Amino acid sequence: MKFNLIFIQMDKRQITLKSIAKALNLSPSTVSRAMKDHPAISAKTKALVREYAEKYKYKPNTLAIRLRTNRNNTIGVIVPEVVHFFFSTVLAGIQEETEKGNYNIIFCHSNEDYEREVKSVETLLDARVCGILASQSKTTASFEHFQEIVDSNIALVFFDRICTGINTDKVVVDDYAGAFKAVDYLVQTGCRQIAFLGMNPSLPISNNRRMGYEDALRKNKIPVDKDFMKVCDVAEMVHKVVPEILKRDKIPDAFFCINDEVAAYCVQIVKASGYRIPEDISICGFTNSYITEVTDPTLTTVDQHGFEMGKQAARLLINRIEGTETKPGIVSKVIKTELVVRDSTR
Repeated sequence: MKFNLIFIQMDKRQITLKSIAKALNLSPSTVSRAMKDHPAISAKTKALVREYAEKYKYKPNTLAIRLRTNRNNTIGVIVPEVVHFFFSTVLAGIQEETEKGNYNIIFCHSNEDYEREVKSVETLLDARVCGILASQSKTTASFEHFQEIVDSNIALVFFDRICTGINTDKVVVDDYAGAFKAVDYLVQTGCRQIAFLGMNPSLPISNNRRMGYEDALRKNKIPVDKDFMKVCDVAEMVHKVVPEILKRDKIPDAFFCINDEVAAYCVQIVKASGYRIPEDISICGFTNSYITEVTDPTLTTVDQHGFEMGKQAARLLINRIEGTETKPGIVSKVIKTELVVRDSTR
């Protein structure tokens, strides 16, 4: 058989077996067998196909192959934020653990939006992933899409932000203990009027940190002042809420913040209002992100150990997928926190 080899200009889309077959005037099955070094295909045809595939950087569709052979080792991951330091460290932990187990990742970003989260679940189910790791958005109030994962017999593990109504495994931070220790430390350093800048109370992590805050005050016989407790978890809210608090007759001598970003903006506003940190007002964050080292003064914070959370969540999911996790019922793992004291507290 005589071949007239013509390399045509390909577009920027990834080439397929069909496009190779069309360019070389071969059948897709011939191209497929040539790529697999099938003995029925001549050496000349194999060389022709491989030369073309190499020139145009052909990569096999591994997902399609696994679907055809019913061997899928792809895990889906849904996170509410990607720019947030905590979630980026969690993703790093997930990737390290999944690579050890030779699993691939399909990553979805809900951007704190319920509809995008629902769509993400649909996308992952359509891709027939063998398991899903998820952290819910703060706007999620209905959980049918997560229940659909469970009903489809797909392994599901929640991390950090969990849905308490879904009967599945979870990996969480010990938010209560982290908040309690931080606020108790603020009291021990002389603070008595401690404000809490929290987040949507519908999320368990918010309630757990609030309860840790309140119980630390009660332990030290300090009344819980609801006027000092505000929903304030993003920069826009900090610029509105903190100046209002600082205009009161009774101002706080400390701020305990739901995350480091809020704490960093709080530092800016408190200093711009003429107060010294920590002599007049102490500030404590929650996460232990890179920002804690670049604020002036550096931030005291609670380390959530996001990388470890990612590793444990991924390992738990893989163990469920492979059947090595045999404990009946829900497996719940808790990541311990650590108070990191820096210059923003007394």
